[in-house]
Amino acid sequence: MKIDESVDNINRKALEKEISLLMQKLYPICRSITGNGFRETVRILQEYISLSVHEIPTGTKVFDWEVPKEWNIRDAYIKNSKGVKIVDFKENNLHVMSYSVPVRAKMSLEELQKNLFTLPDYPDWIPYKTSYYNETWGFCISYNQFKSLTDDIYDVCIDSTIENGCLTYGEYYCKGETSDEILISCHACHPSLCNDNVSGLSLVALLGKILQSVSLRYSYRIIIIPGTIGSITWLAKNQLSLARIKHGLVVNNVGDNGELTYKRSRIGDAEIDKVTEHVLRNSGLSFNIVDFSPYGYDERQYCSPGINLPVGSLQRTPHGQYPEYHTSADNLDFVLPENVFDSLLQYLNVCKILENNKRYINEKPYCEPQLGSRGLYDTSAAPSSVVVDKMALLWVLNLSDGTHSLLDISERSGIKFDLIKTASDALMQKELLSEYID
Repeated sequence: MKIDESVDNINRKALEKEISLLMQKLYPICRSITGNGFRETVRILQEYISLSVHEIPTGTKVFDWEVPKEWNIRDAYIKNSKGVKIVDFKENNLHVMSYSVPVRAKMSLEELQKNLFTLPDYPDWIPYKTSYYNETWGFCISYNQFKSLTDDIYDVCIDSTIENGCLTYGEYYCKGETSDEILISCHACHPSLCNDNVSGLSLVALLGKILQSVSLRYSYRIIIIPGTIGSITWLAKNQLSLARIKHGLVVNNVGDNGELTYKRSRIGDAEIDKVTEHVLRNSGLSFNIVDFSPYGYDERQYCSPGINLPVGSLQRTPHGQYPEYHTSADNLDFVLPENVFDSLLQYLNVCKILENNKRYINEKPYCEPQLGSRGLYDTSAAPSSVVVDKMALLWVLNLSDGTHSLLDISERSGIKFDLIKTASDALMQKELLSEYID
């Protein structure tokens, strides 16, 4: 089956249910940039796509960085003097600052509050905090909970380890007709945050599942990585083969109610930029286009000056631009499966155009060829003719000189890409076009 047929016959209801179930599996896991939570996440995703697992040892040099020590946590709590747990990691894994060093101590409120983090503007929410490269510890609690603390002696426990281990990432390769690749990158280093992590993981799992069931021109590489250090590590380990990546997208924040947002690659007018913007303009959904900036998610690593891959980022509301971002309010109620599905559909439409965006040569370039005699006009004289948009036929014939892709023709003519593709297929069948090969 071709990707066009798969997208055209997609079962929305079934996929939304699958998205919902997968998010429910992934949401409770305490993930970080290393550790067993990340591995558990990859194991779940392996039920959908054949991810190979890579383990990169602590201390491995990756460009200007090195792979950090591995962090794992078993338990954490704060008890009051009566032995009552007033903060419990097992109730919400955001309660502990990621990469907190092990702690076992009794302390006063004055001492304890130096290591407490809250959100006064959203007093019922728990913030998400990290300390990857600075050995310290902390608890995150709601501001209302903080205000309820009394002058007492508190029993503080963080049962964690920070020791030599590995950085883990998952990689799925779907072979197409050519070795040219489309890279899909998704970070998986956040604990129970549904939009900023789980929504993207669900999207790429189902995207990969669909791609492996269709015939493809490009090869696809999906990587599940910890943010920043993961993309840096992957790039360092694959530096010699980066030339095969022709297009790429970074997946994040794809399940909120905000409009779709495309952040262009550093190149700015790469094919992935043109295709994604075309898809959004024809999606019927509200959207926003922003230029590249060296801040955000892993696109800033793929687009660093020494790498400069054609990689953009397709998301909904960008990071930090919705109040629930990096808080306990980014939960399963905040993210809607139908929003993730709509985002997935745009990713599939991008893939569909990339797969079909070829250039052709008009085999009869001297004036218009006679289309009616070939059954390409829907006329009363030829009732069995293939019905193809006349203007699409004429535009494809006119611009098929080896320099214009089908997307170029669609953009210039204002005719939908699908109609242009149908016209090119019809002309190919009548040997009026041939594919242009570089």
